[in-house]
Amino acid sequence: MSKKEKTAEHARSIENKGVVSNGRLLSYAIGLAGQNMTYAYISNWLFYFMTSVMKINSVTVGLITSVTRAWDSVNDPIVGALVDKHRFKNGNKLRPYLIYTPPIIGVLSALMFFNFPVATGAKIAIIFAAYMLWDFFYSFQDVALWGMVAVSSPNSHERAKVSQWVSIGAGAGSTVIMVFQVLRSSMNNAGISDAVVFAIFGLVFGLGGELISMSAHRMKEVVETPKSEESIFEAIFVLRHNRTLLLISLARFFKDITQSLLPWAYFFESRESFNFGFASFDGPTSQVVYTVLTGAIGALAMFFATKVSDKLGGMKRILILAQSTSIILRTVSYFIGIGSTPRLYAVMILMAIVSVPVNMMDIAHRSLTSDSIDYVEYKTGMRTEGISFSIQNFISKISSAVGLLINGFILKWLRYDNTLKNYQQGTLFIKWQWPIFILGPVIGQILYLIVISFVRDDPAERKMIEAELEKRRAEVKEKTEALAN
Repeated sequence: MSKKEKTAEHARSIENKGVVSNGRLLSYAIGLAGQNMTYAYISNWLFYFMTSVMKINSVTVGLITSVTRAWDSVNDPIVGALVDKHRFKNGNKLRPYLIYTPPIIGVLSALMFFNFPVATGAKIAIIFAAYMLWDFFYSFQDVALWGMVAVSSPNSHERAKVSQWVSIGAGAGSTVIMVFQVLRSSMNNAGISDAVVFAIFGLVFGLGGELISMSAHRMKEVVETPKSEESIFEAIFVLRHNRTLLLISLARFFKDITQSLLPWAYFFESRESFNFGFASFDGPTSQVVYTVLTGAIGALAMFFATKVSDKLGGMKRILILAQSTSIILRTVSYFIGIGSTPRLYAVMILMAIVSVPVNMMDIAHRSLTSDSIDYVEYKTGMRTEGISFSIQNFISKISSAVGLLINGFILKWLRYDNTLKNYQQGTLFIKWQWPIFILGPVIGQILYLIVISFVRDDPAERKMIEAELEKRRAEVKEKTEALAN
C-alpha cells in the first residue's frame, strides 16, 4: 500500500470512529456564525425597523409578524419530514442544502431592510412576500445545519463536543450584531438616515452572513441514515417516540415567549443616556456596553460546557442550574434597580453570573436532542435528524410569533408613540419598562423548570443504545457487502 493510500485509509478509519477533525469543526462553527449573523439581524431588528423606520403601527406589525411566523412554524415539521425522506445523488441527506440555499436567503434578507418609497400597504406586502420566501429556504438550511450535529459522529460525547463548538460559532455570529448599534449611532450622527443604515447592514449581515454560512458545507455526514419510506404524516408522527425532544420543546416555548416581552432596543432607548461611571453613553451604545460586560464571562464558559456536564452528571443538570440561577438573580436585580451607577453595576454583576450557565443551555439542548435521535433509531429503526431539528425551528418561530404579538399589545398598553424618540415616551412607558424587561423572563423560566424536570438523561442507557446501534449498523453493512458480492 502506497503512502497516499495509507493516508486515505487512516482518514477513513478516523471518520468511521466518529472523530471530527478540527478543520471541519472550525468550518462548521464559522458557517453557524455566518447564519446566525443573518438570523440575529432579522430577529432583533425587523420588528423595530417596521415600527420605527417604516412607521407602521405597532399592533399591525405585531399581527403581521406573528401570523407569518406562526405559518413558518407549521411549515417547519413538513420541511423536516421532506429532508428525512430525500437523498441526493451523492447519498447525502443534509450537506447539499448548506451550499445551495444561502445565496437565495441572503438576497431576501437584505431585501426586507429596504424602505421602498411606496404606500404603507405596499411596504407590508413586499416584506410579507420576501419573508415568506425567506422562511421557505431558511427552513431547509436550518434543519440541515443543525441536523449535521447528529450525523457528525456515532458517539454521544463526540457529538456533545461538536454541539459545544457550533454553539460557540452561532453565539459569536449573534454577538457580532452588537456592533450595529454603535455603528448606527455613529452613522446617524454623521447625517446618514436610519433607512440607509438599515439597508447597508441588510447587505452586510443579511447577504454577507449567508455567504459565510456556506463554510459549514465542509462538515461530513459520518452516520449513515437509511432513507425513510414512510409518508410525511408518518414521519412526523414518529416524534411520539421522542419524549426528550417533546419535553425540551415545550420547556423552550415557555421560556422563549417571555424572554423579551419588551425588546432590548425599546428598553435601552427608553433613557437618553446611561452613566457607567467612566463614561455616559446614549441608549444604543449602552445596550452594547451592557451586553459585552454582562455576557463576556458567559461566552467564555461555553468553551467548558462538556467538562461542566461531566462534573454535574449530565446536560440536564446544566439546564436546571441555568434557569434556577436566572430566576433568583433576576428577582434580586429587580429590587436593586438601575437608578444609579452603583445599582447599575450591581445588576450587571448578577446578570454576568446568570450568563455563565445560561450560555451553555443551547449546547445542552442540542446534545440531548442528538442523543434522542439515537433513541428513536433504537426504538423504530428510523433516523430523524430532519424532523427532530425542524422542531427546534418550530419552537423558535411559534414562540417568536406569540412573543411578537404580545410585544405589539404591550407597546400599545404602554402608549408607545413611534413618532417620538424612545426616551421621550410617556410616564407609563418609563414606569413599566424596567419590571417588564427584568422580570418578564422569570415567568417562562419557572414553567421551563417544571417541564424539564421530566427529561430523562441516563448515561448508562445512552451507552447501551450506542453499542446496540453500532452492532446493528455493522450487521447491515455485512449483509449489504454480501449481497454486492
